[in-house]
Amino acid sequence: MVSSPALPRRPEGGGGGAMAAVAVSESWPELELAERERRRELLLTGPGLEERVRAAGGRLPPRLFTLPLLHYLEVSGCGSLREPGPGLAQGLPQLHSLVLRRNALGPGLSPELGPLPALRILDLSGNALEALPPGQGLGPAEPPGLPQLQSLNLSGNRLRELPADLARCAPRLQSLNLTGNCLDAFPAEFFRPGALPLLSELSAADNCLRELSPDIAHLASLKTLDLSNNQLSEIPTELADCPKLKEINFRGNKLRDKRLEKMVGSCQTKSILEYLRGGGRGCRGKGRTEGADKEDSRKKKRDRKQRRESGEGEDEVADTARLLLRVLHISENPAPLMVRVSPEVKDVRPYIVGAVVRGMDLQPGNALKRFLTSQTKLHDDLCEKRTAATIATHDLQAVRGPLLYMARPPQDLKIVPLGRKEAKAKELVRQLQLEAEEQRKQKKRQSTSGLHRYLHLLDGKENYPCLVDADGDVISFPPITNSEKTKIKKTTGALFLEVTSAASLQICKDIMDALILKMAELNRSTLESKEEGSLSDTEADAVSGQLFNPGTNPSAGKDGQCPLVVEQVRVVDLEGSLKVVYPSKADLTTTPPYVTVIR
Repeated sequence: MVSSPALPRRPEGGGGGAMAAVAVSESWPELELAERERRRELLLTGPGLEERVRAAGGRLPPRLFTLPLLHYLEVSGCGSLREPGPGLAQGLPQLHSLVLRRNALGPGLSPELGPLPALRILDLSGNALEALPPGQGLGPAEPPGLPQLQSLNLSGNRLRELPADLARCAPRLQSLNLTGNCLDAFPAEFFRPGALPLLSELSAADNCLRELSPDIAHLASLKTLDLSNNQLSEIPTELADCPKLKEINFRGNKLRDKRLEKMVGSCQTKSILEYLRGGGRGCRGKGRTEGADKEDSRKKKRDRKQRRESGEGEDEVADTARLLLRVLHISENPAPLMVRVSPEVKDVRPYIVGAVVRGMDLQPGNALKRFLTSQTKLHDDLCEKRTAATIATHDLQAVRGPLLYMARPPQDLKIVPLGRKEAKAKELVRQLQLEAEEQRKQKKRQSTSGLHRYLHLLDGKENYPCLVDADGDVISFPPITNSEKTKIKKTTGALFLEVTSAASLQICKDIMDALILKMAELNRSTLESKEEGSLSDTEADAVSGQLFNPGTNPSAGKDGQCPLVVEQVRVVDLEGSLKVVYPSKADLTTTPPYVTVIR
């Protein structure tokens, strides 16, 4: 992939057409390289991009649209880019993936993007889009402007409404992400029979949705639905008629049915759908009678009594006991861990949350491997492939506090990365970028899944963030890697968890919540079935040492006790003033039914 270099100087003074042509060529050398080498992928990012796009009138250069062989185009992190510019559809007919993340596109797209007959992935997240009407949107509806589009990401914009003809514009859509907009309703056309027959993932969390149409049952392929943190008061019972639905999230909505609201916060999807299928009490649709609910309650009480009398109750109590999360407050902890934050991180990666967890048993079977896999999934999903936040885990025994979260110039920051020799941060990032590019070439990738975007998050930064222990050693270099000093082994006795972000503190806390709850779930599974064929330390190091997945290096705690103990960690400034403590009373409030939090 061709990356964008720093902006070269233009020659001063006047000149004729030839001189102007040379200046333009020098301003966009990556375009010349892509054309000369017949590249199929192009990435434009970095500090020099802003000035060049501004000089081009807030658009992409016309020369870009003379590269008809391009399959993948990404332009990200450019606050000067307000519209793609005319000629994109005509000049890039083979484009499979178009990524225009974290720019300033909006309030519409003029001219509209389509038609792009081969486009499969479109990412417009993190822009300033307010509406996508015909002529200023994604493309025409007749004939479909995006006939092969499978994934559309519109998260992090300002959309107040969606184009009613989106389903006709992109009839093969499989994944639609609308998280973090201002939507108060879905177009009725979305849920008409056969409108989006392949849609399997619909995410619209953090909007203003007030109602969900019962016609959502017409989404025959829907598997995942996330409508958390909206303004819904009811969930239609027809939702249970979606034949493939496996995962739903309605947390953060004030539902009229308080029993359903409680279930939404703690139960699995299957239980909620069964409740809806039965009618519920406050759900829209045909409900069950109050007498039927009371009869169910009496039946459950009788069943519990019978189990207690037969001795099964003791097992049930034991199951519950071993899934406790006990929060150890700082006042109860004789040696609490603390993180101090230097002011210079404000300009590069300002947010950090920490926690200490004891009680994980990673020795049996594949427990450690499953733990690593779960963190990879968190990085891919909640952390948005490590661009929204990064998880790092450490062997607490190797961590000497207090810790200092600071920023250093790339040439001064040294770390011993997992599985490598000591290196300066600047050299390490460059080496990883070269390895990522080589890996891409070998796999002949044409989608975004293999692109290590987090390697470019520090482009243009004067300082790099790092976490330093009391010995002065760098134990974490987010979002890139952890240190060999605190790497994980199966025998690790306790772990220090760290989540950092450039976006917000709440993201750090939400991801820390998810990580700890996942640990409780994995611990439950481990305790219920002692697997055979344990993972060796060498294998564990090999998995956790992959620098392309830096946050997936977990530390485990096993002190012989089944309940997990979560110790509070304070984050303070250099003067000692509290910035955040985790977990606070507002954290770990939404837990699965098999997890009990004791504070």
